[in-house]
Amino acid sequence: MKVTSADIVISAVKPEQYPNEPIPEFALAGRSNVGKSSFINKMINRKNLARTSSKPGKTQTLNFYIINDMLHFVDVPGYGYAKVSKTERAAWGKMIETYFTNRDQLKAALLIVDLRHPPTKDDIMMYGFFKHYDLPVIVVATKADKIPKGKWQKHLKVTRETLGMEKEDETIVFSGETGQGKDEAWGLLKKYM
Repeated sequence: MKVTSADIVISAVKPEQYPNEPIPEFALAGRSNVGKSSFINKMINRKNLARTSSKPGKTQTLNFYIINDMLHFVDVPGYGYAKVSKTERAAWGKMIETYFTNRDQLKAALLIVDLRHPPTKDDIMMYGFFKHYDLPVIVVATKADKIPKGKWQKHLKVTRETLGMEKEDETIVFSGETGQGKDEAWGLLKKYM
């Protein structure tokens, strides 16, 4: 897909702040620092529309980005970051759950994992959460440029097995550096639109 326009619409914490447009949404969930912002930026050919931070845990709201006036990417707060208080974590949990369970526009969840490492307990829990609510899940394994191409399938197999993925669930090997997997990702998103 050729992206001609992309903008942040709103950083929301509650449903009444969500955008009203009846357009498809794709939510990005993943550990803090796993490359959600880099994924968004690479997908839309922009350097830093989605802010990347050296401080994990910076995203504390649901950030809605509108792409070509036809879909939203929704960046969800990263999980698994220790420097956040239990109360704050509980509030995020509630906010995220409300979004994922009540949003009609949501077409699929993109679970962003690091291809170099087996998925964490939090990743497994998140995948389970999506399956529980019958949400289509696309697993995007980022940082592919950090390991030799010949080892991608082996790492992907570990990812699929660790998450206990179902056969029909899609995986994409992705690199925010090289753009590997970008066309494949757009192809899958189109399918859900």
